[in-house]
Amino acid sequence: MFTGIIQEVGTVAGVTRHAGSAEIAIAAPGAAAEACIGDSIAVNGVCLTVRQREGPVLVFDAVPETIARSNLKHVRGGERVNIEQALRVGDRLGGHFVQGHVDATAELLSIRKEANARILEVLAPPELARYLAPKGSVALDGISLTVAAVAGRQFSVWIVPHTWEATNLRHRRPGAQLNLEVDVVARYLERLILERAADGVTVERLAAAGFLEGGSAAP
Repeated sequence: MFTGIIQEVGTVAGVTRHAGSAEIAIAAPGAAAEACIGDSIAVNGVCLTVRQREGPVLVFDAVPETIARSNLKHVRGGERVNIEQALRVGDRLGGHFVQGHVDATAELLSIRKEANARILEVLAPPELARYLAPKGSVALDGISLTVAAVAGRQFSVWIVPHTWEATNLRHRRPGAQLNLEVDVVARYLERLILERAADGVTVERLAAAGFLEGGSAAP
């Protein structure tokens, strides 16, 4: 589990690709100083497991499912990537609950500067647009952000100066594919609503649950 507060911007030291999978080496001195083999670390919002540590370089394996869903399929040596170590019990939850389970990639349409902020316009895949709501949370490349506006599949987020400087967003250009993870709360809420709708609501069920005066249905 993560919070979407990026701790470090690492540099891809090397990528070895196999049939649908990849071995990715990342220079991230801050994370490497604390990491142990088997630790979970979010790389551009993707939860990966540390397989090897060589000084400041961490080595991860990316399986076909991860490659297919994320922008790690395009990652190259020298690229800057967002790094966040797993949340510890007792840590501050500065962003929102980010699982590191990227849903898909979203296209960065534009970046414009307004006052001291940047506004990013992003295009979500059709199947994920319904999970986006104004003032809701979303993770882009592992960064916890607040949705400012939504219009169909397109949504916007405002980037404060610190986030712009402390993440890889300043290296992104229109057309880039950003890892998108929708808010897990939205997914659970949808599941509950669909199950309730499928079950149906009757007077008898409301009475049995104590929602009707007297605890029973009217004769």
